[in-house]
Amino acid sequence: MQTNNHKISDYDLVLDSKFGKEGTPERVKAEENAYSFYSGQILLDARREAKVTQAELAKRTNTTKSYISKIENGLITPSVGVFYRIINALGLRVEVVKPIY
Repeated sequence: MQTNNHKISDYDLVLDSKFGKEGTPERVKAEENAYSFYSGQILLDARREAKVTQAELAKRTNTTKSYISKIENGLITPSVGVFYRIINALGLRVEVVKPIY
């Protein structure tokens, strides 16, 4: 790993050393965990911005407060159906767009 005064110059080397090479089962699992955590944080921020409690969101989405908490903490990834129910309950929308190259 190359560093310069504790500044990382090659993130791929860091990720490879910590989680394995890209495409390995360990790396795929680490990436899935990162996406779960990041998605949970987005939903947590959106819920707080909407001034909705976990209990109220659970009621609106026919889930439990515990389930909402686990999603927000990145411990579990909701099914697509539950994800869309949460999005709708918070007054959000999902947009899928093609990147412009």
